[in-house]
Amino acid sequence: MNTSPNSINNQYYPKKNMNGLNNPILKTDSYKESHGPFYPPGTTKVHSYFTCRNGGAHDEIVFFGLQMLLKELTVPITKEMVKEAKTYFEVHMATFDSERWYHIVNEHDGRLPLTIWAVPEGTVCKAGDPLIVVENTDPKCFWLTNYVETLLVQVWAPTTVATNSYHMKKDLMSALKMTGSVDSWQHRLHDFGCRGVSSMQSAAMLGCAHLAVGFSGTDTVPALVAAREVYDEHCAGFSIRATEHSVVTAFGDSPLDELKAFGNYLSKVPDDAIVAYVCDSYNIYQFIQNIIGHVDIKKKILSRSGCLVIRPDSGDPPSVVVDVLEALETLFPTEYPNQGLGWPHVHTGTTINEHGYKVLPPQLRVIQGDGIDAKMMVKILVAITQRGWSADNIAFGSGGGLLQKFNRDTLKCAFKASYIEVNGVGRDIYKTPIDAPGKNSRKGKIPLGSMALVYDNGVTICQKFADIRKRNHLTWAYIPQFHDVCIKHGIDPRIAQAEVLPYNHPQRNRPFGYSKRVASRAVKYAEKEFREYKVTF
Repeated sequence: MNTSPNSINNQYYPKKNMNGLNNPILKTDSYKESHGPFYPPGTTKVHSYFTCRNGGAHDEIVFFGLQMLLKELTVPITKEMVKEAKTYFEVHMATFDSERWYHIVNEHDGRLPLTIWAVPEGTVCKAGDPLIVVENTDPKCFWLTNYVETLLVQVWAPTTVATNSYHMKKDLMSALKMTGSVDSWQHRLHDFGCRGVSSMQSAAMLGCAHLAVGFSGTDTVPALVAAREVYDEHCAGFSIRATEHSVVTAFGDSPLDELKAFGNYLSKVPDDAIVAYVCDSYNIYQFIQNIIGHVDIKKKILSRSGCLVIRPDSGDPPSVVVDVLEALETLFPTEYPNQGLGWPHVHTGTTINEHGYKVLPPQLRVIQGDGIDAKMMVKILVAITQRGWSADNIAFGSGGGLLQKFNRDTLKCAFKASYIEVNGVGRDIYKTPIDAPGKNSRKGKIPLGSMALVYDNGVTICQKFADIRKRNHLTWAYIPQFHDVCIKHGIDPRIAQAEVLPYNHPQRNRPFGYSKRVASRAVKYAEKEFREYKVTF
């Protein structure tokens, strides 16, 4: 008789009205089901821990996301879940110990007899420090400690994202400390990553991790849901009205069509709103000169109490951002006095701040949303500051570089058993692979130290989002010098500056070269087109 999985009758499989994805028994690796009998006879306790080992991408780790995973372990095991799991495992690997799960159902009302201790979420820890400790509370359930490893170790993902965002926060604050206002950092790294992750569950967990270090800008709606439902935060992040390419290109591909698109846009947004406009649908330089540069549009922009954020979305990011800033500088009238601090540029539309760096009128800013990761953000900051621009002028949007370009080895995350009790006698256990000393694990019971009890026999002890954010707050003294930030990323400011050529450089390969003559011609062109389609402001 053929008993291969492909030939087995449907009676062996779970009923369709069951939902295995909500069954805690099934949230594991297959081989975990077989491990119970393999422990020494008489085992009554297993003590395990989770850590980010030394040698990963960062020496400072921001621990976050465990509470979202623990919610999945608060679901009580039922007899129906046990039966459901049996239909999977008996076909899948020809073994399943139902009795140990019925023991949990009957003796513990389905709640997992475990205690889980952890570093408070949001805490900045050293690499190598234990972050989670797990123990069974029922001697008959010693096998359960490492059964839940599969689910708990997934905390690597939000911890890695929170850690990356924390270090990007330090880099950004460093540039702001040198050139502008540190107080505005929360709004300057926006999460664009929802569509780029593997699932909405990932979007919720990872997007929430970015917000956990204090950033407030996000377009990842599932992150807001997670913060509210898991951490009791009413609204963890904010966004603004913005265009995408489709709403611009829907008007057509001529310069006049793009003028229509922008005129329609300005007429539909409140004057006091912060709004963003993606401007690389065709030619960003022509857009700035012909449309933003039109006298009536400039007046409209400057009359608004809200801010228009120009979004270049293609090209080499450092060069394009410098291009856009300096094009805007030349187009806007002198609304603020030039203090004459010596930058080799005409400050027609800028003011000089207390640090000696140029700042656009408050009604106008730039956001770079293409190609942004930690290193690219710093390269852009180097490029603009070397040309005399304050970091106050720019914000960043990041997708894959913020939520997706990581794996479990980025921070070398691992879950290991370190102590067991056999016949009432404690024993340290550990691994010391001869050819991989970096994988050595700790021995013995892990000191709980500053850890807190977060899971007690099926009940989660919850933490507030506001408290999590406070734990990784950076005071002025802990913001690094920008020079040190450049060194960390392997960026030589002199080289970075040389890569950003001035507008009129003969070697500059730009789709729309800049000069006073070209600018004048562009304004005349815009005025002609404006007469054909008069925008009413």
